[in-house]
Amino acid sequence: MRMPARQRCHAVLAGLVTLATAATLSVAATAPAAAADTWTEVGSDRADPLTESQGLASVEVPAGSPNRYTGIGTIPFGLTVRGWNHVGDPDASYNGYYVEPYQADSGNAKMFRVQAPGGAWSEYVHTLSPGEALNNSFDTISPNGSWMVSGEWGTMNRLLVFPTPGVNPGTSPSANLPQASTINLDHPVRDVQGCDFATSTQLLCSSDDPEGALFGMTKPLLRIDLSAEPGSADVNGHVTALRQLPLRSSCSGSFEAEGIDYDRRSGTLRVIVVSPGFCVLTDSKTYRFTRS
Repeated sequence: MRMPARQRCHAVLAGLVTLATAATLSVAATAPAAAADTWTEVGSDRADPLTESQGLASVEVPAGSPNRYTGIGTIPFGLTVRGWNHVGDPDASYNGYYVEPYQADSGNAKMFRVQAPGGAWSEYVHTLSPGEALNNSFDTISPNGSWMVSGEWGTMNRLLVFPTPGVNPGTSPSANLPQASTINLDHPVRDVQGCDFATSTQLLCSSDDPEGALFGMTKPLLRIDLSAEPGSADVNGHVTALRQLPLRSSCSGSFEAEGIDYDRRSGTLRVIVVSPGFCVLTDSKTYRFTRS
């Protein structure tokens, strides 16, 4: 079986630490038209391969909090020995709840680890619904705090909606975290690594799509406009490809687009792109964008 891209990234990282652009394709006939929503690169920061290679989140509460990152080096040992050996792209609610998505290599569940504003951690386990993929790539919390969107790996026509663990009063660490509804997409997406709410009805997402046939580009930045705010009822999502993410490195090979964060306070969008081969250690980047 072919190893998923994110697991290959983990294998490369682990091996390198132990030892010390794709061509643009013609737009597919079914691809949505490009939108007049331009995100311009304004800078970048080196992304540490151990602690900043999977996801990131801006935290508003308490005031002055630093940005949070995830990577294989941020997974607590206690979670690893229990099988939760992959962490995805996290998010934080506007009132200070921070949520990290976890997955295991096998089983029938995924886990969301929640830190309350006071600092206490708790775990919420979701038993997979019929047909749901095992992986747990990301979570993003709706602006009202009550609902959380998550995604699956591969080519998908949907995103999943859950009550936000620790925030929504219908959740408890001692009970299964149920899927509440679905965001039905009008165009397939592939290998979405992260999404973040830009508004209550708009998501910005990073796709690690290595093929490029869906939108005429590999590694696209996507916008998903929702027909209504997510909640207990299904909503529709209109998908638009905005641009290709930066693919620059001293090494040649396959890049990996990772997590995404939109900071409403500054209007800054940040996306992690992991470099190929040995350069994963040297020039992986968190790129910054602003809307123009």
